[in-house]
Parts: sequence; C-alpha cells; structure tokens
Amino acid sequence: MERHFVLPGRVDMPMCRPLLCLILSLATLARADDWPQWLGPQRDAVWRETGILDAFPAGGPPVKWRTPVGSGYTGPAVAGGRVYLMDRHLTAGASNPGNAFERGEIPGNERVLCLDEADGKVLWQHEYDCPYTVSYAAGPRATPLVSGGKVYTVGAEGNLLCLDALTGAVLWSRDFKKDFHARTPTWGFAGHPLLDGQKLICLVGGEGSVAVAFDKDTGKELWRALSCREPGYAPPTMITAGGTKQLIVWHPEAVNSLDPETGRVFWSYPWSIRSGLSVATPRLSGDLLLFSSFYTSSHCFRLDPAKPAATLLWEGRRNSEMKTDTLHSLISTPFIEDGHIYGVCSYGQLRCLKLETGERLWETLAATTPDDKPTRWATAFLIKHEDKFFLANEKGDLIIAKLSPKGYEEISRTHLIDPTNTDPHRLVVWSHPAFANKCVFARNDREIVCMSLARPR
Repeated sequence: MERHFVLPGRVDMPMCRPLLCLILSLATLARADDWPQWLGPQRDAVWRETGILDAFPAGGPPVKWRTPVGSGYTGPAVAGGRVYLMDRHLTAGASNPGNAFERGEIPGNERVLCLDEADGKVLWQHEYDCPYTVSYAAGPRATPLVSGGKVYTVGAEGNLLCLDALTGAVLWSRDFKKDFHARTPTWGFAGHPLLDGQKLICLVGGEGSVAVAFDKDTGKELWRALSCREPGYAPPTMITAGGTKQLIVWHPEAVNSLDPETGRVFWSYPWSIRSGLSVATPRLSGDLLLFSSFYTSSHCFRLDPAKPAATLLWEGRRNSEMKTDTLHSLISTPFIEDGHIYGVCSYGQLRCLKLETGERLWETLAATTPDDKPTRWATAFLIKHEDKFFLANEKGDLIIAKLSPKGYEEISRTHLIDPTNTDPHRLVVWSHPAFANKCVFARNDREIVCMSLARPR
C-alpha cells in the first residue's frame, strides 16, 4: 500500500512543471551552501559557507522552527529551499522489541518528507507499507540524495525510490529484496546512495550485486558487481587516484576498487569484518585511503600513482572493541587533515592519530560522554568549518572546537536537540545533522529542528 500526500495549494499546474523543474535543478546546482546528500555537497564533511558564528550566544542559537516527525536514523538533506527526510510510523498496536537486537516482523510505514526550509511546514509526504525485520528498528538509515529535480531514498528494508523533488510523485522504484534476492542486513539497508553522472550507485546485496548502478532517470540497471555473504553498511565512495576514477566498495569480506563505468574490479584486498560492521565512510587524503571498523581496527592503503592499484601501508592489530590500538570507528566517519586522523573510537574516545603510521597522539572523552566515562558506541559527528570543527554528539549537543595534533580545544557548546532513541539502552541521537544556508538541521525520533548559525551582525 502506498499513500502520497501534497498539501492544498502546493500542487503545481502541469503547464508550469517543466519550468519549475528547471528552476529547481538550476537552484540545486547553483547553491553551494545546500547540503543535498550524505556529508554535504562534496561528500567530504566540510561546510564551506562563510559568515558563520564563532561561538554560541547565551541561551543557544535562535530556533527558526521545529516540526514533528516520526522515528529514524536518517539525516536530513537540504536543497533548493526544501528539507528532505525519512521516518517511520508503527502500525496501531505494534511496538518495537524491548531488546533492540531482536528481529521479527514489525508492521509499519516508512515515509519520505519534504519540508519548506523557511518555516518547516510539510509540503508533501510519500508513505508506503514497510514491515521491519531489522535489529534497531527505529527507522530508515540512509540520507536522501537530491539532484536535478529528483530525490533518491533508500529505506531500511531495501526500497529504493526516485521521487519528483517538487511534488513527491514516484518516478521509479526498485526493491532490493525482490529484484536482487538480497537479504535484509541485521541493521537494515544503510548505504547512502551515490550519484556519478548518469549513474545512481547503491549498496544492495545478493549474489553478484553487492554494488549496483542504476540509470538515475529510469531506474534501469546499468551494471552489478561483487558477491559477499552480506553487503555491510559503508556507502559507496568515489575517488580519483592513479589517473583514474575509482569506485570504492567496502563490504565485510574485502576492500574493493571498481571501474565506475562498468563495475569491473580494479583491485581487491581481503579483510574479514566481524558482525558485518563495515560502516564508516572511507576517507582519502593524497594517496592514502583509510578504513576504520568497530572490532577490527583500521587499515590504511597507499594508492599507486600510475594505475588503479593499492598496497597496505599499515593496519591495526587489535580485534577487540575494548582493547583498541589505532581507531575503531562505528557510527562516526573519521576526518583527515594535515597528515592526521581525527575520529571517534569504539567507546567514545575522540582520537588523533598520525595518518602515515596509525600512531595515536591523544584521546579525550570530553566531546562525547557527559561524565568522561567510556561508553559503548558513544559517538559524535565531525564537520569541518574553516579552522574549526562542529561536533554533534549523541547527547544532542553541538560543539565548536579546534582539533590539532596538540589536542582538543573546546570553544563553545550548546544543546541542539534532545536525545530520544533508547535502542542502546540509553538516550541518544544517532542522526547526522545537515549544515546549510547558515543553519543547522537536526532530528531525533520526535522532531526536526532548524537553528540559525549565522554570525551576528
């Protein structure tokens, strides 16, 4: 069952739609201050706007609006004056298990929401029946991707949708489980979709189809590649090295580099990941490519300068979540700058390491846990802005800090949004915020909030 709603007064006349689509497409391309996908315009966790405050005012940043939403881990995308988000609503009488690790069949619907960026009013919503079989069943995981007048979404049970960004009308759809015989991963389908020219590349699963490229306009399959018992959760990532574009697909059995045009494997490095937890986005710096895993530490590869190939530079040796050595990331994506790695380890330790060797320089719990005690899966999302970082932690705080090889220097902190998710048996916010148009957009399982981060005049 599918239900699609457009609020009165928001339906575009058919004769106007081509012009409106063109305007939206041009606006999306022209507005470098939007946040149209996972980790921002360039998928690199860098916020490039100017005119942003240096410290939070007393009482916190001005709240522009709050809008009620359902539950989910999906971060918002902001493009063309609109905010796109996914959430989940349980069927009346249904409930999630008390133990978040339990898996059954939980009836409910997933929704794609479109909000007005100016006031938070819902412009349209697309809702579809979606019984959950996942562990940690709060809601969808993957951040929407907005481009060319279309919004692409991936639901926790493998529903891939291409919607009209103006009206929410379904342009095309695919079902990973029906179309590719993929099994729902333990924690759901979570790979943020990647757009490369005409290709929409997704982490899917199934025999020979861990990665699949679709035509972005029709949904037609262009190629499929790789087999693995389970696909993992790390988003497909595009890099350029050795004079060649390479699509990096990290699944729980190997790191793989593919030709993005054909899906042909350039190179592959076997790496067995416990519990299928290949999650954190791979990070490239110069000719070094970093991967970090919760149980099995980090691997750093040196990429060949002349052809698509790689050699392992260093690897962590500790296959433990508690006895760690380099960096054991889970939810948070590391950031690399000036030859150093900054990332959150398995129990909330914000760490700095040397990129060339993996040597740890310092760690702190000040940014992630309220009592400076190690906490399993504690996290903060790292976004670079000019010479500082914005860190959004799981307690709903937003921190401005400087990170350097010398240490962690906190400048300012404010409370952004209340933690509401109880899946890890404590209250958390595990949804990556968006930073766009001098604002921060953050959601929990009850609401999405927009706060101004503009520098006072």
